[in-house]
Amino acid sequence: GHVDHGKTTLTAAITTVLAAKFGGSAKAYDQIDAAPEEKARGITINTAHVEYETANRHYAHVDCPGHADYVKNMITGAAQMDGAILVCSAADGPMPQTREHILLARQVGVP
Repeated sequence: GHVDHGKTTLTAAITTVLAAKFGGSAKAYDQIDAAPEEKARGITINTAHVEYETANRHYAHVDCPGHADYVKNMITGAAQMDGAILVCSAADGPMPQTREHILLARQVGVP
């Protein structure tokens, strides 16, 4: 998804809900975007890995950067994925990075 459309916020919310329901640890937004430059600029630069479980499955979740300057970091994360969650702002709709992330995910075999 595009920059500032809520990818890291969704990641934090998923870990919080699943930690409450199934145990494990929740990750706050500032724990996911933890690098000093990410905190200073308020954007995701590096992929962040979080893990969580449901009763039937273990998930390794990769929070990828949406900013155009860091798409190569997204490609690194996407190469390890079996699936993807597309995050798109209801207010903005699909934006250039939204479309680019879909294309890149398809190119590395993510359905």
